[in-house]
Amino acid sequence: MKIATFNVNGVNGRLPVLLRWLAEAQPDVVCLQELKAPQERFPAAAIEDAGYGATWLGQKSWNGVAILAKGTTPVPTRRGLPGEPEDEQSRYIEAAVGGILVGGLYLPNGNPAPGPKFDYKLRWFARLKAYAAGLLAENVPVVLAGDFNVMPTDLDVYKPERWRDDALFRPEVRAAYAELVDQGWTDCLRHLHPGERIYTFWDYFRNAYGRDAGLRIDHLLASPAVADDLLEAGVDRHVRGWEKASDHAPTWIRLGEVEGSAGRVPRR
Repeated sequence: MKIATFNVNGVNGRLPVLLRWLAEAQPDVVCLQELKAPQERFPAAAIEDAGYGATWLGQKSWNGVAILAKGTTPVPTRRGLPGEPEDEQSRYIEAAVGGILVGGLYLPNGNPAPGPKFDYKLRWFARLKAYAAGLLAENVPVVLAGDFNVMPTDLDVYKPERWRDDALFRPEVRAAYAELVDQGWTDCLRHLHPGERIYTFWDYFRNAYGRDAGLRIDHLLASPAVADDLLEAGVDRHVRGWEKASDHAPTWIRLGEVEGSAGRVPRR
């Protein structure tokens, strides 16, 4: 099974890029972020014509997340994270696909930091950690995939010294990510490429893509049952060079036969 995450930066405006990549890469499951479309404007018909079923959580102008599955419809298990009932931002969606529970997330940016947006980011991260710990306790195959808006280490940013005070790189955020992984999750890309400088995002400004001045902020975290069957992990960075591309590139993992994946994945 091939599972990918892709911040499309506007699902309707960049639909040709998404459809082209789906046809080329043929992922089995895709988590999308930054749909920038209300629920009724999600291009479900076009995606279905491409061979993918979908479940999504839209939001007008901003945010929005979705899960696509090749040849089937994802079984929704959750929309939104628990812990802050008044939070109306569309940032988390979860579905069962092929016996694996897939959580697609778009963690807040948090800039400017410090400030209310950064405080919200830290609260959202705390909610994610609490919920992720519960997922691990259920001992089922789980993948958390999405735009985490955090560079975990200096290896994940082209010039660390320029980012020390940014909300994507502040010590509080990197510590929160480390605490999440330390629950028992595997950062798949870093696990298979421990010393390699790999990026998933390049800004539109200052020829960042041409200079390879990038960041690694899109991650796939696997529970132990999934990590044991991890075969490959990579970034389709060439997609960032396509016309009218997102500033993110699709990031993916390939799994073998996940133990227990034929069993029941709980509905949440």
